[in-house]
Amino acid sequence: MLIGEVAKQSGVSARMLRHYESLGLVQPAQRTDSGYREYSAKDIQRIFHIESLRSLGLSLRDIGRALGDPDFTPAALVGDLIRQTHDRIATETELLTRLRRIDAAGPTDWQDVLKVVALLQALGSHHPATRQRAALSTAHGTPVPVEALVEAALSETQPNVAGALRWALAQAPDDAPALLAKGLDSPLPAVRKRAVQALAEMPGDETTTHLRDAVTDPDPQVRAQAALALGTRGESTVIATLIDMIVAGRNDTDAADALSRLASSDDTTTADRITTRLVDHLAHPATEPPARGRLTQALADIPGTTATQALLQLSHDEDQAVSLTATYLLQARQARR
Repeated sequence: MLIGEVAKQSGVSARMLRHYESLGLVQPAQRTDSGYREYSAKDIQRIFHIESLRSLGLSLRDIGRALGDPDFTPAALVGDLIRQTHDRIATETELLTRLRRIDAAGPTDWQDVLKVVALLQALGSHHPATRQRAALSTAHGTPVPVEALVEAALSETQPNVAGALRWALAQAPDDAPALLAKGLDSPLPAVRKRAVQALAEMPGDETTTHLRDAVTDPDPQVRAQAALALGTRGESTVIATLIDMIVAGRNDTDAADALSRLASSDDTTTADRITTRLVDHLAHPATEPPARGRLTQALADIPGTTATQALLQLSHDEDQAVSLTATYLLQARQARR
C-alpha cells in the first residue's frame, strides 16, 4: 500500500508518516518499481500501535523504546504519565477556577480584569500583610470574586488577616452566606469554625439559619462559636448550650455575656428560665466546685427577682467561694439600684 493510501486509512498525514520513518519508528522495507514506499500489513499495524501510544501522552522517543525493546516494562512509564496528567489537570483546573472567578466578579473592562487578577494573586500570597491589604482593598471599588474571598477566609490562620477577610465578606454580595455555609460541611473542625466566625459577622435570616445548623456540630468549639453568635442575635434556643459552656469552662465569660443579653430582653420569662437552669446546674451533685463558681458568677447580670432570690440563697451556700461570690453580687445589685 502506498503512502497516500496509508494516510487515508490511518488518518496519519503523509508528512507525519515520513517523520516516523526518519525517526526509525516505521521503516517500510518494500519499494515499488518506481521507487515509492510500499507499506506492508505489518507496517500499518505498527502505525496504529504508534497512534495508540501517542493517545496516552507518550513521546515519540518513548514509543520507539516501547516498540523496539522486547524487555521494556511499561509500569514506570505509565506511572510517570499518570503523575504528569494529574499535574496538567491541576494546572488547568486552577486556571479554570481563576477564569470563573474573574467572570463572577463582573468586570466591565480590561482594567477591572487586571484588578481582579491582582487581587487573586495577592490573596494567595505567602505574606500575611499582602493578604490583609488585598482583603481591605475591596473597600475601594475593586470587583470582588466572592468565591476567592470565601476560600481565603476558610483557610486563613493569621488572626488579623482573617478579621480583614471576614470584614470584606460582610460587605460582599448576597451569595456570600451560602458559599460560606459550604464550609460547615468540611471534615476539618478548624475550617467549620472559621465558617461560623465569618457567618457570625454577617446579618440576615439566612446566616442565622446556617448558625442554627452549626449548633449541632460534633466539635465543641464550633458549637460554642455558633451559640455565642446566636445568643447575640437573641436566639433563646441556645441557652442550654451557653450554660454547658460555662460548666465546661469553655468561653465561659463570653457565654455569660450572651446569657445576660438574652435575659435583658423585654420578656422576663427568658431571664427566669436562664436563672432556673443556672440554679439547677448549681444544685446538681455532679457539678464540680470550679463550675459552681462560674455558674454563680453568670447570675451577676441576669435581671429580675428570680435571679436576686437565687443569689440570696447562694450567699448561704456551704461552698465558701460560692457564698462569697453570691454575697458580693448581691451587694453590687443593690448598689446599682
